[in-house]
Amino acid sequence: VECSSAAEALAAAGAGADIVLLDNLAPQELHAAAAQVKAAHPGLTVEASGGIVLGTLPQFLGPHIDVVSMGCLTHSAPALDFALRV
Repeated sequence: VECSSAAEALAAAGAGADIVLLDNLAPQELHAAAAQVKAAHPGLTVEASGGIVLGTLPQFLGPHIDVVSMGCLTHSAPALDFALRV
């Protein structure tokens, strides 16, 4: 479930979500929210996403973050024009 705050993530976890994606949070806000969610739901998977690029990745890594999504890997990739004939 995509969430934009700790309150949304806690509500999603309480409703049965097994993964919450904390989207577009600043690193400090992300870590505080993730710690709060993990304290209440230790088995929950917490994913960080939104505006994360290779240069800022270390700021988003932490003990309460299980997965990091980086859209820049796909939406900023150069196009490749190819054909395959069988």
